[in-house]
Amino acid sequence: MWGCGVLVRARTRSRLRRELFPAWDRGGFAAAPYSASAERSRVRALVYGHHGDPAKVVELKNQELAAVGGSDVHVKMLAAPINPSDINMIQGNYGLLPKLPAVGGNEGVGQVVAVGGSVTGVKPGDWVIPANAGLGTWRTEAVFSEEALISVPSDLPLQSAATLSVNPCTAYRMLMDFEQLQPGDCVIQNASNSGVGQAVIQIAAALGLRTVNVVRDRPDLQKLTDRLKSLGAEHVLTEEELRKHEMKNFFKDMPQPRLALNCVGGKSSTELLRHLAPGGTMVTYGGMAKQPVIASVSQLIFKDLKLRGFWLSQWKKDHSPAQFKELILTLCGLIGRGQLTAPACSEVPLQDYHRALEASMQPFVSSKQILTMC
Repeated sequence: MWGCGVLVRARTRSRLRRELFPAWDRGGFAAAPYSASAERSRVRALVYGHHGDPAKVVELKNQELAAVGGSDVHVKMLAAPINPSDINMIQGNYGLLPKLPAVGGNEGVGQVVAVGGSVTGVKPGDWVIPANAGLGTWRTEAVFSEEALISVPSDLPLQSAATLSVNPCTAYRMLMDFEQLQPGDCVIQNASNSGVGQAVIQIAAALGLRTVNVVRDRPDLQKLTDRLKSLGAEHVLTEEELRKHEMKNFFKDMPQPRLALNCVGGKSSTELLRHLAPGGTMVTYGGMAKQPVIASVSQLIFKDLKLRGFWLSQWKKDHSPAQFKELILTLCGLIGRGQLTAPACSEVPLQDYHRALEASMQPFVSSKQILTMC
């Protein structure tokens, strides 16, 4: 009854309903008898009891399913990605650490199976995503509180829904909150092949912004360049090309960037600063190089450059749940209009989590690992 392997591969909504809800008919959903105790042994989750190497500390375990109370929502997870923040959280070096033992995963999409008597915002059959980090999405099913979930359209592509609540939100807020950009303005970013980077390219294109996208040199550079340009990237450069003296002429043909988005740090961020327009802003949201951001005194004094940081979890703390839901709906609109797609993804069954974890930590990763709850 609960298998979703065919669903994930076929993406057939009618089949999803038949598999998850045998009582679904043309007139709507008729509640079917459900015994939590009968299904408890089949609930599986990726759990870690202490911090360390994800490949060593994460284990696939059986869990009991809590009873559904008044404001509870029983969710069957469909898919959940592995993000860098998930890895950092397991390693113990992230700004938000859940109480141990914990279920991994901060993002994903699930389908509502049953709701408590006090629930009004979602109903069986709805698709939902986490409202906040730390929910633990790497599991086959769970019971969450209604306030921990946000409803999204169930006709979204599965991969888009599963990767909606972290990277696209980060990209959108950085493009909107630090500089008053107008169509035709330029944005420069490093780590352009990351999940955030791919979202930045697409959202910027939808807003009429021009992008300079920096990536590390690699054997399949042309393939990556072609993919990023297919998403709307105007220019794709390697970090080595960005350091060349000829870049001065490059910005004679297009405006200097007013906004730089830094996920790397070290020399890469220094180069972004060097090409920023006077008065521009560099926003740091990651530190892949594990090296500090270094800004010269002359850049700060004579160009009046601004250095800022962004963390989506902090943005959520500073804004209401309604504002985050509005952001999600805005992004759903972009997806619906074909202006925002999921990053390049590789779907991996939950039981093959070791392979997915190892792949997610490899260098030059251009494909996000998504766990499918088969």
